[in-house]
Amino acid sequence: MSEPRVTVDRDGHLLLIGLNRPEKMNAADHRLLSELALAYGELDRDPELRVGVVYAHGEHFTSGLDLADIAPRIGASGLDMVPEGGIHPWGMDGTRVSKPVMLAVQGTCLTLGIELALASDIVVAASDTVFAQLEVARAILPFGGATTRFAAQVGWGNAMRWMLTGDRFDAHEAHRIGIVQEVVEPGTQLERATAIARTIAAQAPLAVQATLANARLAVAEGEAAAATRLPGELVRLMQTEDARIGVEAFMTRSTPQFVGR
Repeated sequence: MSEPRVTVDRDGHLLLIGLNRPEKMNAADHRLLSELALAYGELDRDPELRVGVVYAHGEHFTSGLDLADIAPRIGASGLDMVPEGGIHPWGMDGTRVSKPVMLAVQGTCLTLGIELALASDIVVAASDTVFAQLEVARAILPFGGATTRFAAQVGWGNAMRWMLTGDRFDAHEAHRIGIVQEVVEPGTQLERATAIARTIAAQAPLAVQATLANARLAVAEGEAAAATRLPGELVRLMQTEDARIGVEAFMTRSTPQFVGR
């Protein structure tokens, strides 16, 4: 049996998802993309899992697509990469994982690596990370979400500066424009991302997922659509066992142990 392209490990309520093609700088071939989609599906389905942490084995996060493997697979309807039971990690088929995803990046983070950051919720980068959205240099356009999310997240000028030139930029620029939320010493990015993930996982999971979903709805359909959904969501959450646990912890000044029900 060959090594998996994506490793999957459980750490309490966390699912650690590791890109595992270090000899190719974690270039994404079809097998890696499919295994990553299956890992996202596992995260979404299992009620015991509350947060995903995506990282990379080796020195680099990803050098982008393995075009030699991927290009022949792109048909009239695009790239079919999500097997049964999987969820599109970049959310480009209209589905999104319902739980928060952390990213820990280092070394080289090109093209689909940036797009995975844009599709994730919190990104921690080693200070030595180098980014580039360089599809225009390969005579294609970004098709993992950069054209739809980059400008919305970082502003039009910032997005065009990097998408239209294909130039490389560093972790501090990625932090300045908002792709990255924290920059840390090289080698500590996974530890820091996992620490944040554990903090999220300690909160009431249904409330975390509802917060994430409502914020996404506001981005996708506007503030009014999200505001309309809020009262019903609040009523639903107040009827959960976790709401009772939270109120009891508040009254007794104790630490709540949420159960996700």
